[in-house]
Amino acid sequence: MNNIIETTKLCKTFSSGGIQQHVLKNIDLEIYEGDFTIIMGASGAGKSTLLYSLSGMDKPTLGSVRFAGTEITGLNTDEMALFRRSNCGFVFQQVYLVDSMSIMDNILAAGLLVSKDKKALTAKAGQLLKAVNIDESLWNKFPTQISGGEAQRAGIARALINDPKLVFADEPTGALNSQTGKAVLDTLTGFNEKGQSIVMVTHDILSARRGNRILYVKDGEIAGECNLGKYVTGDKERHQKLSDFLATMGW
Repeated sequence: MNNIIETTKLCKTFSSGGIQQHVLKNIDLEIYEGDFTIIMGASGAGKSTLLYSLSGMDKPTLGSVRFAGTEITGLNTDEMALFRRSNCGFVFQQVYLVDSMSIMDNILAAGLLVSKDKKALTAKAGQLLKAVNIDESLWNKFPTQISGGEAQRAGIARALINDPKLVFADEPTGALNSQTGKAVLDTLTGFNEKGQSIVMVTHDILSARRGNRILYVKDGEIAGECNLGKYVTGDKERHQKLSDFLATMGW
């Protein structure tokens, strides 16, 4: 498999009150094209810090991140912003749609940062909104006028508007109930089945079993890895394999 990201001796340290906190410790890791990679671990283990370091949202203290052939740790702030726009999509626990803009305009705003062809972008945004099951009657609504699940699915459409090489999702179902959370996971799974590479942080085992590769972060290091293969609905063996793996990790 081709890798999209390769890290070498990745470290992240924070200082608080004169005390050094080593959140990531010498992580060597590859993220592969087409994978749905899940990052799990206890609270404070460093999983979100790892995701932000992989995506260029945060700068590591030491080590390197090579993303799609580019060493991103050496990019300045402006260069990094331009790189993320073209190569990364982001889905967070909080959707961060702009309340004063319609759902359609939120997606177009992200697209216009990369392309100025508004006509083509509008057509593409419509295709994405249909793909995430947002009814056309909602496209001109404001974020406060739609449900949380609809807003999160619109957020996925926004993340995909620039054809990112990788979508980064940080607890995308964390603020949703089980039914709307499942709809969001179904959406992400559907895009992954079409070839979209995804890295997702989650603490939820039902969300985690959507991935084909599980990375468990413990005390700032990759403590273990579990490969589940392609997701199949109702696969009890898959759930048991993941449960057994997490038990060995001290979950």
